[in-house]
Amino acid sequence: MIDAIEKNLEKGKHLITKISNQQYSDSSVAPYNSSIGCHMRHILDVFYCVLEGYKNNHIDLTIRKRDISAELDTSVCEKYFSTIIAQLQLLKPEDLLQNIIVTDELGLGKTTVNYTLGAILMQAHSHAIHHYASIGYIIYQLGIELPDSDFGFNPTTPKKNLSKVNS
Repeated sequence: MIDAIEKNLEKGKHLITKISNQQYSDSSVAPYNSSIGCHMRHILDVFYCVLEGYKNNHIDLTIRKRDISAELDTSVCEKYFSTIIAQLQLLKPEDLLQNIIVTDELGLGKTTVNYTLGAILMQAHSHAIHHYASIGYIIYQLGIELPDSDFGFNPTTPKKNLSKVNS
């Protein structure tokens, strides 16, 4: 699991090394006017919450870093990626079985549920892919080349659908 998450995060890290800070922070694409940097920072903030919170057996996804510099500067974000990946690499298989309380805001107030570390990491991984799809839309609108053909696609997406997108 950790290898798959790391491989996915490396895709984001690779992308930001290929674009300028101007492209990274460009929020001109409608309808949401969010930047690549905004999505990248958000992805990493979720992982940050998980990796910080699991140490105390309570992950609160509403307490994020929201460091604006990670949205504007690719070098800051690249370091953020490296930090998250390094922390993931320290996890042992037995850590993934650890029971954890997870809190999030679902729109009607905070909700708390029981998870395992493995389950919340799977959710964070899927969440990252979802945001990569949004980033893919922004990239396309800005005329930037996608870093690879499956960027933003869930691994369960049938490969025949990818060929339609890339043609």
